[in-house]
Amino acid sequence: MNNQISQQPFSQRQLRVGELVKQNIGEIFIRNEAKISSIDSKLVTVTEVRMTPDLKTARVYVIPLGGVDTKETVKILTEYSHLVRKALSKRLDIKFLPKLTFVEDNSFEYAEKIEKIIKKNKDNDEKKRRN
Repeated sequence: MNNQISQQPFSQRQLRVGELVKQNIGEIFIRNEAKISSIDSKLVTVTEVRMTPDLKTARVYVIPLGGVDTKETVKILTEYSHLVRKALSKRLDIKFLPKLTFVEDNSFEYAEKIEKIIKKNKDNDEKKRRN
């Protein structure tokens, strides 16, 4: 039963608010409006934002430039999420300002892994055809 709940597609409203939050957090990072001194927020990319159905919580998927120190960046952003949320409150006019949860984005690593497997299989197929 629990798996069925997590498999539900996102509503149009969740997608719209998630995109709005993503764009604004990206601009906050570019302009360093959150004033996080531990990291250079200009080097952090927001790849996706997923909203809960009640729009009160946002999972913000981030990756630092080059994918270096991802866990440390996520840890720092989580620690200073209140500053990001404060900067976000000045930009958004929505009923509930979502609680931000920062998560490392592994989709690029996963895509690269799949790409290597496909290339390896393709090379093996070519070798078999030659023999």
